[in-house]
Amino acid sequence: MKIGVVKEIKNHEYRVALRPSGAEQLIADGHEVMVEAGAGKGTSLDDDSYQSVGCTIGGSAAEVWASCDMIMKVKEPLASEWPHMRPGQTVFTYFHLAADRELTEGVLATGAHCFAYETLEVGGKLPLLEPMSEVAGRLSIQAGAKYLEKPAGGVGQLLGGVPGVAPAEVVVIGGGVVGTNAARMAAGLGANVTVLDVNHERMRYLDEILPANCTTLFSNPMSVREKLEAADLVVGAVLVPGAAAPKLIKREHLAFMKEGSVIADVAVDQGGCCETTRPTTHEEPTFVVDGVVHYCVANMPGAVPRTSTFALTNSTLAWARRLARLGPKQAILDDRGLATAANAIGGKLTCEPVAQAFGMEFVTPAVAAGAI
Repeated sequence: MKIGVVKEIKNHEYRVALRPSGAEQLIADGHEVMVEAGAGKGTSLDDDSYQSVGCTIGGSAAEVWASCDMIMKVKEPLASEWPHMRPGQTVFTYFHLAADRELTEGVLATGAHCFAYETLEVGGKLPLLEPMSEVAGRLSIQAGAKYLEKPAGGVGQLLGGVPGVAPAEVVVIGGGVVGTNAARMAAGLGANVTVLDVNHERMRYLDEILPANCTTLFSNPMSVREKLEAADLVVGAVLVPGAAAPKLIKREHLAFMKEGSVIADVAVDQGGCCETTRPTTHEEPTFVVDGVVHYCVANMPGAVPRTSTFALTNSTLAWARRLARLGPKQAILDDRGLATAANAIGGKLTCEPVAQAFGMEFVTPAVAAGAI
């Protein structure tokens, strides 16, 4: 199989989907690898480092898309990339279809076989989402601390306070991978942290592993409202795999939040867990609604591309090797993990939560594979 790696074109996205070490393993498996010129530049991986392990350097994105049977990316294909996708071609990347009907319809129309990192599930876990969730959870606190500063539009609160001055109140909604990493970072900076969740077993676990300045609280509409009122920084860390995030922070809640408080909605890729969330970019990362600063960058880990690329490719490579070896049809039929990653196969929508989000027709991955 000929595998292509294209340069990411999303605003300020510097990650790359494959490191030279991963390309070397794919080539050892008998595949060809073509990398778009400059694809790894944002991660300080130059073209020579890819050529040295046997990759071909493509002169343009169009050349790579046209030449390769399987494309590896980091972020969802933008509208300008859809014309490059074709029937029978496999695309392996983050798609986050449930947040964007236009994207869903766009990739379905291409007839390509779309395998999404974020829905690949093994043993109840999402191994290809977890590394970026770890990065995003930690970044949410760095960003929140920055935008709490007065020159950045915040109330002017230092997360950890100082002797004689109370620290900030940080509220994390969701106790999964994002929430755990956000809580740990905020606690390490000295903030008072509350993690809201609905899973009792998860909360017991968090009580054991998080520092003493972290408290868990059962999430319900009343507890969310009460904690929002006291919060300086709120991290939206809710995840329903493959589906749109539930809107737990309502527009009317902003009226009783502190002016200059910050919401960092890490769930933005899945539509956000705040009603006023809309995707932003690293170029223009924030906006203000009712005096509350919203940080809703849809590719947060792209700000730290070296850490993110290495963490991501450590996890994706084994699955990319399986997908390339089996091909899309056998991957669905023979590998349960890759079957859960199949979101759109040959123009058919194969991810049920996405179909439910938009009221669209759904077929199982196995049925779609049978038509390949």
